[in-house]
Amino acid sequence: MTLTLKINGEQREVTSDPETPLVYVLRDELKLKGTRLGCGLEQCGTCAVLVDGEPTLSCVSPVASFEGKEITTIEGLAATEVGARVQAAFVEATAAQCGYCTSGLVVAVTGLLARNPDPDRETAKRELTPHLCRCGSHPRVLRAVEIASRRA
Repeated sequence: MTLTLKINGEQREVTSDPETPLVYVLRDELKLKGTRLGCGLEQCGTCAVLVDGEPTLSCVSPVASFEGKEITTIEGLAATEVGARVQAAFVEATAAQCGYCTSGLVVAVTGLLARNPDPDRETAKRELTPHLCRCGSHPRVLRAVEIASRRA
């Protein structure tokens, strides 16, 4: 069975089993390695992608459930004004340490700022709650949110 997905603005055909979680299709079939698998239980946020503009965890949901939706991975964010601004803010704030969780956090912040260009600190914390960082870079991530929102 072939599924057609719209990923980073391009139509892509995939032949993975329709029940395969999206993260595996992105990484294994489409070779988009920026979306990472963390816990595999939708509890760490590492696998976040934007689906129709909303941060969505991709490690459990079957690929078939994404047909007809616009998927944006970390690889596609730089093509958007908000995504490029968020990526630059993460660099400026040195918001990544080991980098494993960073792609999911950048995706989540991009989704947040697309909906709410000037969130207060509490809103940013609440929106980023599902994202875990073992290195403890959350204060720098919140600083990146502030930097990116100031540049809107």
